[in-house]
Amino acid sequence: QVQLVESGGGLVQAGGSLRLSCAASTRTFSLYFMGWFRQAPGKERDFVAAVSKSGRDQYYADPVKGRFTISRDNTNNTVYLQMNSLKPEDTAVYYCAADRKVEKPGEVNEYDYWGQGTQVTVSS
Repeated sequence: QVQLVESGGGLVQAGGSLRLSCAASTRTFSLYFMGWFRQAPGKERDFVAAVSKSGRDQYYADPVKGRFTISRDNTNNTVYLQMNSLKPEDTAVYYCAADRKVEKPGEVNEYDYWGQGTQVTVSS
């Protein structure tokens, strides 16, 4: 069982930056593949980024490539999402997700554990 707690969301102007954090309550954090997803009002939950267990491999959705960076700190059981050049269309609740076995990083159904989400609002 893994509990995930996101933080770092907030209100920012277009072009600004935010850094999201997700702290995991497990002693075996390095055994979990980690992902970030987001959900805007009235829309489905969409893939944003994912990182392999070691942190060596990163995966990004096309809308965020070149602007967002995912990273992890296996010593502190935390995964991060650095978001730069934010746009109003990035406005959503951002969720952290984890699973020990992930074959398709962009698929919601691949992840068993989810955080409660953190709101990101980008004003124009």
